[in-house]
Amino acid sequence: MVSGPVLDEKAYVRGGAAQTAVKILIVGHFAVGKTTFVGTMSEIPPLTTEETMTQAGEDIDDLKGVRGKTTTTVAMDFGRLTISDHVVLYLFGTPGQQRFVQMWEDMARGALGALVLVDPERLADSFAVIDLIEQYGLAYAIAVNHFDGTPLRGEEALREALDLLPDTPVVTCDARDENSSASALITLVHYLRTVPARSKHEH
Repeated sequence: MVSGPVLDEKAYVRGGAAQTAVKILIVGHFAVGKTTFVGTMSEIPPLTTEETMTQAGEDIDDLKGVRGKTTTTVAMDFGRLTISDHVVLYLFGTPGQQRFVQMWEDMARGALGALVLVDPERLADSFAVIDLIEQYGLAYAIAVNHFDGTPLRGEEALREALDLLPDTPVVTCDARDENSSASALITLVHYLRTVPARSKHEH
């Protein structure tokens, strides 16, 4: 369970509905920290589908700006976070490479929203991810994952660079840190309470 910020059970239930399972996508470009984020927040050993990167993949995956990356997600990451006896979050981390985009449609089905992890040093890599989330009609928040030594950027500069709507939440987190990762999730779910259910893939 999260030992940092208090997670309000009511924040996860839209319009008082008796909802016990809430599906959240954790998305972002290649090597932005999605697997780490899910592992940090999951109360169970997370399900991961990571494979060791080989030399053959160097011509496919852009490793520019990536430090120490030796594995990559080839299907999804999955974690669970129980908020109360009534509410459980299911976290689905998507693969970041373009060649796995075909998996996103099934993963987006039934999702309430998405947390988009962003590397402040590779903002342009997030454009395609954000476009895809908007294509599926999912509301989302931006979580800027600060790695060791990366400079802090002002929120307005980030909004302008990512061409975000004024009401899209932008927060800073460290995917390795439970408290800041929990705060990012809290920001997302509170935002989801303020926007209409607009996912094209809800059951």
